[in-house]
Amino acid sequence: MSNYRHDLPQLSGELFLTDAGIETDLMFNHGIEIPEFAAHTLLPDEVGRNAVANYLRGFLSLARDYDAGLILDSQTWKAHMHWADDLGATADELRQANRDCIALIASLCDEFADNSQPIVLNGLIGPRGDAYAPEAEVAANESESYHAKQVSWLAETDIDMLTALTFTQSDEATGVVRAARAADLPIVVSFTVETDGNLPTGQPLDEAIKSVDKATDAYAAYFMVNCAHPDHFFDVLGDEDWAKRIRGLRCNASRLSHAELDECEVLDDGNPEELAAQYKSIAEKMPWLNVFGACCGSDIRHVSEIVRAVAEK
Repeated sequence: MSNYRHDLPQLSGELFLTDAGIETDLMFNHGIEIPEFAAHTLLPDEVGRNAVANYLRGFLSLARDYDAGLILDSQTWKAHMHWADDLGATADELRQANRDCIALIASLCDEFADNSQPIVLNGLIGPRGDAYAPEAEVAANESESYHAKQVSWLAETDIDMLTALTFTQSDEATGVVRAARAADLPIVVSFTVETDGNLPTGQPLDEAIKSVDKATDAYAAYFMVNCAHPDHFFDVLGDEDWAKRIRGLRCNASRLSHAELDECEVLDDGNPEELAAQYKSIAEKMPWLNVFGACCGSDIRHVSEIVRAVAEK
């Protein structure tokens, strides 16, 4: 049974954390292979399941230490039909994978029941295609119909909310928000941006947020920016109304572009202390931000530095 589906605690403005780049951390720092970058494929194997659980325990402990809430993500980012052929999976197998992922984070939530602040169970939904470079335009109606399947699978579980993570197109984001609304689930939209602060389609971030809000009666609980270094989008942020719809950040540790990251054979984990200082600068510029985590190339070190920096604020 979900605890916060109809009353998300992070909307209070208190400090909340997310995790970091689970795929890059497990692959590069722990030597764990992840087929097709789909972390849900690790759960059927005991070694893989323990690796995911131990990774998440680090962030649950960090949230406890800093008296912060935690948005606890499922590993369902690629557990949808677009990737079925690549993964050799059927719809029934993907549906079960979604259930298993939520069962895992629900069990971890129980394990850390003594945390003083809320643990919010978050069902991740990834885009229909590459999170760095969209393969095709996805219309809003098509997106709603497509993502409704995974939304319905997740609605059957104990999740509190959904996050459309690393979305690259405002129309696709509009569709998944409509699917969440039809299922009576709260949803957050987190956009990927390029080195110029625009979405990979070239659409400016402000236009993307305004477009989704206009097409969905501002149903999304809030927006986030992810999978980009702070240098890539700091200058496009301000105190305009659209920017106040952004509540969280999940930045890359690396300054490299997405194209450069695709070519990397070694991990670029950046500088955790420098990244944390940049988060603090953004938080001072946008004091309404209260959800902080990280993305590709980052791990518990980065989020530990980030929470230390923003907690001072």
